[in-house]
Amino acid sequence: MGALRLILGDQLSHNISSLQDCALDHDVVLICEVRAEATYVKHHKKKIAFAFSAMRHFADELGQQGYRVDYVKLGDADNTGSFKGEVERAVERHNPDIIIVTFPGEYRVLEDIQSWRKAFDVEVEIRPDDRFLCTPEEFRAWADGRKQLRMEFFYRDMRRKHDILMREGEPEGGKWNYDVENRKPPKTGLELPRTYKAKVDPVTREVLELVAEQFCDHFGDLEPFHFAVTRAQALYALGKFVGERLARFGDYQDAMVEGEPWMYHSHLSFYLNCGLLDPLEIVRKTEQAYYDGLAPLNAVEGFIRQIIGWREYVRGIYWLKMPQYANENFLKAKRKLPRLFWSGETHMNCLRQCVKETRENAYAHHIQRLMVLGNFALLAGVDPKQVNEWYLIVYADAYEWVEMPNVTGMILFADGGVVGSKPYAAGGNYINKMSNYCEHCFYSVSKKNGPDACPFNYLYWDFLIRNKDKLRSNPRLSLVYASVSKMSKDETRTTQEDARRFIEALDKT
Repeated sequence: MGALRLILGDQLSHNISSLQDCALDHDVVLICEVRAEATYVKHHKKKIAFAFSAMRHFADELGQQGYRVDYVKLGDADNTGSFKGEVERAVERHNPDIIIVTFPGEYRVLEDIQSWRKAFDVEVEIRPDDRFLCTPEEFRAWADGRKQLRMEFFYRDMRRKHDILMREGEPEGGKWNYDVENRKPPKTGLELPRTYKAKVDPVTREVLELVAEQFCDHFGDLEPFHFAVTRAQALYALGKFVGERLARFGDYQDAMVEGEPWMYHSHLSFYLNCGLLDPLEIVRKTEQAYYDGLAPLNAVEGFIRQIIGWREYVRGIYWLKMPQYANENFLKAKRKLPRLFWSGETHMNCLRQCVKETRENAYAHHIQRLMVLGNFALLAGVDPKQVNEWYLIVYADAYEWVEMPNVTGMILFADGGVVGSKPYAAGGNYINKMSNYCEHCFYSVSKKNGPDACPFNYLYWDFLIRNKDKLRSNPRLSLVYASVSKMSKDETRTTQEDARRFIEALDKT
């Protein structure tokens, strides 16, 4: 026999490197649903259903194109429940000369794959994942010798390399970054288009029934289910975003509105991160929308920066810093993850809304993740390992390579400044400015202290006081710590007592 070509659940691309030069007459494509991947953390039910349905549809497409597909379903009688076990069984069935797989998205999977050659006595070829625009080796070369690995400079290099929004060697419009124009708070009367909702077909219905039966104790609502699960559906969702949301994405990308989880965001990260969409095709389509006059530059540049800047950057950080990165805890945070992250039961309306929408949709947009949920975890001093696990569990677009640098670096400052130049800590005023959550909250955002004051207010100052030895030398926090130094002993004591009272009550729930 020829090659056994393994396709992982986040590699659902017809042009994936592991399928290149595939000999249809004697190579076999292996795709397998394994329990270990659904349960190494207890992934959101909707996330599991999305992955399995997309995998099954992808396998069907390959079969229609003439590939010999060996598809293992979760319920198959002999399913071993692990990648290694299923590859071993496939080797016994097909006796391949070589196993070919594309570089995986998680360090633990790479370690597993690297053990197969010895375990099965078969050559294993790990091919680069060329869906990304920057290889781990290229990122390592970019990072070499730099004192600070700032995303902005990496992003500019990516723009130049791929000639994106460039004009005669200079950035379109004369500036690299239009983020200052992308921070408008929500206003009344916003007309928000409905997000794309795919219809549930028989394949997806079968998967939903499987997940309901096999993973009933996992977090999250399984239905209604409306993710795209094929490339055709994902491409349609891309077109809907460009035509209906992109023009206002820039202005309101940081805004939060109660009962409106989707806002003007693209909701394409599900499809991009599992392979149904390619990053460069998304970038080119949105770039063309600017040149066609369909969307302003601030919206298009801001969106493209998320893909070729931030997304590629965090993957580079992940592979540059792993495996040590998984244990980073610069601020020595040790508190357990509060129960409210699962239940949503809290008087803090902002947290209640974000947890509720996360439970319902396996999605929250980046400001909800960073400045509400993440900000709270940062200020409360929650253990980074527990926060990382929660984010990996609850979001359908979360894989460790993208989740961990965002949580460890951007949200919790647990890497001590590798990703972010300062902690993204904020009091209640930021949330009040960028959302309408505070209008219906039990607490008063205008009060700094007391039982009815917004907890973000005193938790913010308590965080700064608690971590002053580690943070006060940070030049971006000099003005903040100047304010801390001016606090009276009574102000400091009251702030710390309010924080202690709140956290102790939180720990008891």
